[in-house]
Amino acid sequence: MGGGNGAKAAQKRARNDKKAGPKAASQLKANVQAMNIICAVCKQTFLSTSREPQLTLHAVNKHDTTLPQCFPGFNADGAK
Repeated sequence: MGGGNGAKAAQKRARNDKKAGPKAASQLKANVQAMNIICAVCKQTFLSTSREPQLTLHAVNKHDTTLPQCFPGFNADGAK
């Protein structure tokens, strides 16, 4: 009699993990570093990939102001 299905499954998982190579790293740290657009009024951060409509929505809904008042350094191309 053998080791049972549990042992075989664990061995197969170990072999497959070894074949697969290194696991993907977490994206959380990179996302935190990419949050570099900051509202001048409330200091809320936004990802650097945020676009003008999303930032305008924040400015109007949260502060009843315009985009340049909340994000003075924001350009239409997405740069700070």
